Amino acid sequence: MSSIDIGINKKDREKVAEGLKKLLADTYTLYLQTHNFHWNVTGPRFRELHLMFEEHYVELATAVDDIAERIRTLGVSAPGTYKAFAELSSIKEKDGVPEAKEMTEILTHNHELVVKTCREVLKLAEAADDESSLALVSDRMRIHEKTAWMLRAMSQ
Repeated sequence: MSSIDIGINKKDREKVAEGLKKLLADTYTLYLQTHNFHWNVTGPRFRELHLMFEEHYVELATAVDDIAERIRTLGVSAPGTYKAFAELSSIKEKDGVPEAKEMTEILTHNHELVVKTCREVLKLAEAADDESSLALVSDRMRIHEKTAWMLRAMSQ
């Protein structure tokens, strides 16, 4: 395979990719948690939450692929195991099946954690002058901020 010549040196590409790996792990963990809540939500708001959680996990599934492909574009292998994601993610799994209100609170908090991860990766991408990673991560951050806002509004 030919060497990568996209105007970002190898060291900077690797730094950005390491940050993106954390974002990938957070996103995948949040995807799995959201899917779990979709399957297991109960109560008077079942239909509303069941459908909303489905919208969220479908969007997250696309995001996982986009982030992993960006890592590969930078010439680094993307993590792809539960073990790797558990080690890299800032999101902790929740045992058992919480009540619907707690599900929205947990997801709100975890979307906010992903926003914080995005902010860290943005700094790395900016230092590397990596506009493509900046755009991807900025878009992800906006989506997670909006989702957290909507979930917070539901918890009132």
